Amino acid sequence: MWLRKKNRNRRLGREHVLDVKLRSSQIRSARARMAAVALGMVFGTILCLYLLWRGGESMLTYFVYQNKAFAIQEVDVQTDGVIAPETLRRWARVRSGDNLLALDLARVKRDLELVPLIKSVSVERILPHSVRIRVAEREPVALIAMPRVLPKGGVETIAFQIDTEGFVLAPQDLKVLEAVTNSPVAPLPIIFGVKAAELQTGRRIDDGQVQSALQLVAAFEHSPMAGLVELRRINVGAADTLLVTTEQGSEITFGLEDPARQLRRWREIFDQAQRTGHAIAGLDLAVANSIPVRWLEASAAPPVSAKPPKPTRTNRKKNV
Repeated sequence: MWLRKKNRNRRLGREHVLDVKLRSSQIRSARARMAAVALGMVFGTILCLYLLWRGGESMLTYFVYQNKAFAIQEVDVQTDGVIAPETLRRWARVRSGDNLLALDLARVKRDLELVPLIKSVSVERILPHSVRIRVAEREPVALIAMPRVLPKGGVETIAFQIDTEGFVLAPQDLKVLEAVTNSPVAPLPIIFGVKAAELQTGRRIDDGQVQSALQLVAAFEHSPMAGLVELRRINVGAADTLLVTTEQGSEITFGLEDPARQLRRWREIFDQAQRTGHAIAGLDLAVANSIPVRWLEASAAPPVSAKPPKPTRTNRKKNV
């Protein structure tokens, strides 16, 4: 009887173990099916999104970027300077027949602004067939004279144009510049004393003395002295000063800071000279107090010629 009871307990234990194992196997199978379903749904969603994206891209390319209805028919180019519109179109690399909506406006702007003569560019699409390009060229405000040895011997002086920011533009022969104005002097102030290594076309001159000279030229145009004298030469070779020679032969020394204030002081002394019948031979405006002045009898000074109007962009197109 004891053996029968023991065998029955063993059977009950085996059935309980088998039942537990069966339930665990069912749970694992259910979990595996759920994981497979979840992975399938994720993969299906990704696949659908990819197909939608590729299909939308193909449709966009076909109906927009390859649509002949948006083919470029006109490239409207205008500049405020001397560069020919055809040259600008070539630099912009915009061709008739290209798709207007596929055109990379940032690339066109970047390519044009890499040209040393160009200061800024704006580019815009005009639907359905046009591109509008507006160019602002760098305007020379002074020249930098530099001697150059000729291959066959001898020396000639060339002048690099420089804009108000200090960017070096294309060099010019001084004889050509003199022919433009029918005068033995250049139409712009000439800066002397610049190191040859600084003169690289398209590069900005960062030298402090040259930058001060350009600030002086810009300030002079709006100063009380404008129209009374002409700046002809600016020597930047001396330390901490600018030596300016006017068309009338006066030599004016400027400090590097605050050119507007120094120009006002120049006007005060100029008016005083006019009242006393004198002309200024030399003046040191770099000195804060007790400004040194060398006087000249007004009758011995060259006459002050009327200042011609500043040439407009239109005139430069004809002259340069």
